[in-house]
Amino acid sequence: MAGSTLGNIFKISTWGESHGKALGVVIDGCPAGLSLSEADIQPYLDRRKPGQSRYTTPRKEDDEIEILSGVFDGKTTGTPISMILYNTSQHSGDYSEIASYYRPGHADYTFDKKYGFRDYRGGGRSSGRETAARVAAGAVAIKILKELGISFTTYTRSIGDIEISYDNFDENEIMNNMLYMPDKQAADNAGRYIEEISKDHDSIGGVIECKVSGAPAGIGDPVFEKLDANLAKALMSIGAVKGVEIGDGISVSRKKGSDNNDGFILCENNPDNNNSTSDNYNSSSIIKSSNHAGGILGGISDGSDILVRASFKATPSILKEQTTVNKNNEEINISIKGRHDPVIVPRAVVVVEAMTAITLIRRNIT
Repeated sequence: MAGSTLGNIFKISTWGESHGKALGVVIDGCPAGLSLSEADIQPYLDRRKPGQSRYTTPRKEDDEIEILSGVFDGKTTGTPISMILYNTSQHSGDYSEIASYYRPGHADYTFDKKYGFRDYRGGGRSSGRETAARVAAGAVAIKILKELGISFTTYTRSIGDIEISYDNFDENEIMNNMLYMPDKQAADNAGRYIEEISKDHDSIGGVIECKVSGAPAGIGDPVFEKLDANLAKALMSIGAVKGVEIGDGISVSRKKGSDNNDGFILCENNPDNNNSTSDNYNSSSIIKSSNHAGGILGGISDGSDILVRASFKATPSILKEQTTVNKNNEEINISIKGRHDPVIVPRAVVVVEAMTAITLIRRNIT
């Protein structure tokens, strides 16, 4: 199976299955001398791990990361970094029944058609559990970018049709609720909505937004290696993502050019101004008067905040009855048993952050 490696200079390869012995990632291209330990990575995995609240699957995994190579005396050596996460709470018996039929919304059918064989225990490589390895790699990328003055603010923008109000935006609130929403009122409303959905044995999707601050102008290349194109590819590689937007996204299709264009203005140089570019003119910097483009012009970062969002579908494994077909070509009705998230979004916030960081660094490490 190809397709488990991403990147050029900073390259990651993930491995393992949802119900195998372990899963992990190998990072090739991390520079030497970076201070790194399991303690730098674990907080990110803790944000993603299951069993944290009533909004997530009850599957309990410690998700304790172990660095196997590439670090000596607390610093990276410049050689490949290998990391492993052991699976400790597999209930593979929960999935024995689905070996004979195709779950709606899952990759069962397409795996069978492509490979003629599939690991039906939780979805194998197509399971959302694979993203734990991405988060471990993303934590390393985020640490490197932080030393370059680049930071991330990532949060749940909406659950179903319940959306945050930017008038109530409070960055400190993101880590205060289990939905990672920067609006307490929206989080309370979304929580009640999820509980209603769960009682009906159903699930719901949502949108995650990531803001990158401090990124200089010049990241990305025109044509086939555009930064926005690479961000879209990276985020669409997350199994449940069905749409990606940069800046104002699809709403630009309803705007006039005069409304959508970001004007350029001069601003006095300020070392604390994250929106400034490196171009100076008469002791001033060129910045934009607005940011409808989401920090990317012509596939290249323009020095303003990069804004990207990903739309997640509802968890496809639900107890509510659905129609499908089995391997005997018979139409059947099913109710999927097992331990599943009523909403994927909260645990995926850190996954979006990780994949955004990996994209920024994978071809542009300095």
